[in-house]
Amino acid sequence: MAEIASLTPADAFELLLAGNRRFVAGAPEHPNQDAARRAEVTPGQRPFAVLFGCSDSRLAAEIIFDRGLGDLFVVRTAGHVAGSEVLGSIEYGVAVLDCPLVVVLGHDSCGAVGAASAALADGVTPGGYIRDVVERVTPSVLAARAAGRVAPDEVLAEHVRHTVDLLLERSRVLADGVDAGRVAVVGLCYRLADGRADVVAARGLEVTAS
Repeated sequence: MAEIASLTPADAFELLLAGNRRFVAGAPEHPNQDAARRAEVTPGQRPFAVLFGCSDSRLAAEIIFDRGLGDLFVVRTAGHVAGSEVLGSIEYGVAVLDCPLVVVLGHDSCGAVGAASAALADGVTPGGYIRDVVERVTPSVLAARAAGRVAPDEVLAEHVRHTVDLLLERSRVLADGVDAGRVAVVGLCYRLADGRADVVAARGLEVTAS
């Protein structure tokens, strides 16, 4: 795990994307998934990225980025909505585990984004705690509409960008890490049909959005 400890944000991002390229091509290597790796990470973990994604069952991080045990510190909620527990978990990955990369991962056909869009259209919101998820996604949908972005993919991209900005606004740990060049926060949109993760936002890293 020594090589992981020395990764820069750019190195970590390329490592993550390389795994996604293998997954898209149908040529995964399934690294770090054997008994030897299990034994190696038993004393402690040194993941190279925090992955904050949607809870959708089709968005299994270690699979779509072709990684294994001890590689990713994964936090998932419906619609990747961020409350205090999420922020604390992400900060733990950065401040305690020294992850140089935080990724916000959204995906097309997201139920939470669709529900927020529908609630704005018909004025009816779901009951229970699902309502809380929808209400947290709603500002992203409103921002997208205000900018003239109404296509589902455009609304999704806006929600991912909004989440990236929200993390940096609310977390001094992340903001200071980005300012110091120790951490990058990147927003990706995952396409269910072909498995590709495209960049839609990047803070602390020179990356061209897709």
